[in-house]
Amino acid sequence: MINQNKEHMNIVIVGHVDHGKSTVIGRLLADTGSLPEGKLESVRERCRKNAKPFEYAFLLDALKDEQEQGITIDAARCFFKSDKRDYIIIDAPGHIEFLRNMVTGAARAEAALLVIDANEGIQENSKRHGYLLSMLGIKKIAVLVNKMDLVDYDKTVFENIVTEYSAFLETIGVTPLTFVPISAFHGDNIIGYSDHTPWYEGKDVLSLLDSLDSEGASDQEPFRMPVQGIYKFTKGGDDRRIVAGTVEYGSLSVGDHVTFYPSGKGSKVKSIESFATEKKTTIGAGYATGFTLEEQIYIKRGEIAVKTDDVIEPISATGFKANIFWLGKTPLTIGKSYNFKVGTMTVSGTVEEIIRTLDASSLDASVKAVVDRHEVAEILIKTNKPVAFDLSQGLAKTSRFVIVDDYEIAGGGIILSQMGVDTVANEHKIIKNSRWQNSLVNRQQRVDRLSQIPTLVLISGGKDSGKKPLAKALEKDLFERGRLAYFLSVGNIKYGVDDGRQDQAHILQLTEVANVLLDAGNITISTATDLTREDYGIIDNHIDGHKCIKVWIGDGGDINEADIIIKSEELALGTNIITDFLKDQGIIYKGA
Repeated sequence: MINQNKEHMNIVIVGHVDHGKSTVIGRLLADTGSLPEGKLESVRERCRKNAKPFEYAFLLDALKDEQEQGITIDAARCFFKSDKRDYIIIDAPGHIEFLRNMVTGAARAEAALLVIDANEGIQENSKRHGYLLSMLGIKKIAVLVNKMDLVDYDKTVFENIVTEYSAFLETIGVTPLTFVPISAFHGDNIIGYSDHTPWYEGKDVLSLLDSLDSEGASDQEPFRMPVQGIYKFTKGGDDRRIVAGTVEYGSLSVGDHVTFYPSGKGSKVKSIESFATEKKTTIGAGYATGFTLEEQIYIKRGEIAVKTDDVIEPISATGFKANIFWLGKTPLTIGKSYNFKVGTMTVSGTVEEIIRTLDASSLDASVKAVVDRHEVAEILIKTNKPVAFDLSQGLAKTSRFVIVDDYEIAGGGIILSQMGVDTVANEHKIIKNSRWQNSLVNRQQRVDRLSQIPTLVLISGGKDSGKKPLAKALEKDLFERGRLAYFLSVGNIKYGVDDGRQDQAHILQLTEVANVLLDAGNITISTATDLTREDYGIIDNHIDGHKCIKVWIGDGGDINEADIIIKSEELALGTNIITDFLKDQGIIYKGA
């Protein structure tokens, strides 16, 4: 296992099938003494009993219980060590494992080993993997030319691969650290120099890895931690709310002031929490951790925590330009709804434009209406609510995202620039949240006192669908039940605004007034005409973590966004329908 008190580095290893990735890993595990005790001997004995020649690749297969299949079928995380540091090495056997790990495993790799078979030469997948590494923003890439024993350790074969593959990498903006001629099967140039390659004057693989600087050893980058979750403990009077995640860049200390994007909320770090380790006052890049705040602010999974005084702020936007790699079963198309996972946030959206496409192996460019499997494309993406990110040319790890189509990861990419930034709305939100004065009565205390969770009940539908009468009747019903409820009319906020002509400015005004009522513990009821998915996205993003129950009256409109659909003929029962839903959701309780 990795020693958390020792320097460590994450590495991803890639290459075309049967080019020897698993053998390279097996050699590193065996030759550094990193295998469980007796594992090497047991695998050798199993091969002897089965009359099967021993291969170092079997060590990795045995660790993953895959030896019977004879192939590597899933991404694996293995550990080996040198005198300098501990290594976590990620074996990515295919394209899709890259994409699944773009925002987790492989995305945190600091260096990459790309394996090419000297006998078979450069394959299409060799080029695709090179492209994927460039899209991941991994700068430290070493190419291992494996199976040199099959070409009699011929220097010319090696140099031809170096020339051809270097030319390809140059076209995609990648400069490899070096090329190393190896035979993983025989251990040539894995650990120590080989007599078979006297013409090679570079480092062996382990020495090369040890020569690299670890990102984890330098915490000078701006602090970035995507929020994985917020955890509250109640046992034994423990009232901590721990903001948890993995630090991607920089460091954080007790007393630092942090801001969360895209919400703009901020507070000071009260403590740094970790499990089964000694108490820390500072945490650095690469560590999964948690911290508590001096003020109880309400943030969500998916936000990015940054130090408030860092010079480089993340971008909050409702869209972005990106380079993507597509592996979906069906082509990527304009206008179709996809889910985009940016860091720990998942948001729905659409592809607005396909600027150009590129075959990742041939680099042939074209302008098309779709992106086919194994193609790279530059596209514009529009999201339904703001997301926070950095740009690939700056902080690459927090610029990565994956695309989910029909519940499957089908693509991944890096963000090049922001698009569709609602500058006024976002700046207003950040300023408001940074200056919001919290009272001495917190949200949970109000919930306990009132036996209700403050919630915005938003009723929408056509102009004459009966929204306002239902909203007023619901307010009266809840009031008579002893509930704190308030009907908030758009017209009351903006005098003279016709119910059928509200725009996004009025929607923002509605949410800001609603925030005050919700903060006071109210169930707040409001109406708006023909709200769209984009309108709902604005509301969700601006009500500061409160619940929003969306009610639609009628049969048309964006009913997919609604929590409750009340048909016109059911309108007389609307109050009961909504009240029953509030009970079922636990929003009102204790004899409601």
